Amino acid sequence: MNPTASAASVYVTDDARWEAIRTRDTGADGHFVYAVRTTGVYCSPSSSARLPKRENIEFFDTAEVAEAAGYRQSRRHKGDRTKAATERAVLVAKACRLIDESETSPNLDELAAHAGISTFHFHRLFKAETGLTPKAYASASRARRLREELSTPNASVTDAIYGAGFNSNSRFYEHSDRLLGMRASDYRAGGAGATIRFAVGECSLGTILVAQSQRGICAILLGDDPDALVRDLQDQFPKAQLIGGDAQFEQLVSHVVGFVEMPSLGLNLPLDVRGTAFQERVWQALREIPAGTTVSYAEIAIRIGKPKATRAVAQACGANHIAVAIPCHRVVRRDGDISGYRWGVDRKRELLRRESEN
Repeated sequence: MNPTASAASVYVTDDARWEAIRTRDTGADGHFVYAVRTTGVYCSPSSSARLPKRENIEFFDTAEVAEAAGYRQSRRHKGDRTKAATERAVLVAKACRLIDESETSPNLDELAAHAGISTFHFHRLFKAETGLTPKAYASASRARRLREELSTPNASVTDAIYGAGFNSNSRFYEHSDRLLGMRASDYRAGGAGATIRFAVGECSLGTILVAQSQRGICAILLGDDPDALVRDLQDQFPKAQLIGGDAQFEQLVSHVVGFVEMPSLGLNLPLDVRGTAFQERVWQALREIPAGTTVSYAEIAIRIGKPKATRAVAQACGANHIAVAIPCHRVVRRDGDISGYRWGVDRKRELLRRESEN
């Protein structure tokens, strides 16, 4: 049996967890936390805090779940970071550097062997510390290196391919469109050559602009001034060729407008999502929120494995250019208040009202 899985099974019952707290068992750290109802804080099992009464304790599998339930981190929890926890953070940091500095991305077995632990334990540890799997981190690292290589003056696309760690042209072209959002030659030219069709229409929420690249919908903008929306699109794609949509494209706009008017219709369109690795993780989490429900910025941060990144989540929502299809309007403050929205709080409130009635 895997030793990590075996250890976790020891702390499944409340009695076992209470015993770990009573004996300040450092081996239980990382497997659960306990919260104290009378103080509103949570601690690790080996915390040096005064032992609370058993009836005042509530157990949680992770600190993120405890925070979602309304508890806050105790000051001692920060100070009780064990030597083992520090060593885990250092181990993962070394793995990240290894990925960043390797000519070709090391696989999971190689990373685990370098860390001196099992692949299962390493994978779990890496994701807990970074919020990403090793494979996802390597992909984001490679995309960053590729962008840097393509931005180097006088560098050819071939040089950039090998400089970013691809060992063959064919392997690169399998992934280039997903990594860059366009062909490598177009990215190197600052987006020049990309063709984007767009059209402006009207809906009950005001003016709406829908734009589509070769990959899918790249913008759905809401506002009051058609010219302002077009300028917004131009700012987003300064070197792309913008072409007014034809009759067929107008049907696509009608489909989007229909969804805005009646959310129960659903909107299943291919999207051309372009953002940082963090933004794309946030936007994917937004797309998983069911219509008619809301979540807080803090909850989204927990879902993507970054519980302390609430403010960054809010910024990623504000950077979203694809209204309704990436439903940032379904994210509210922790107290349920309908906070800021790129296209106006009144529109956000109306979208939520329509979804709640369908």
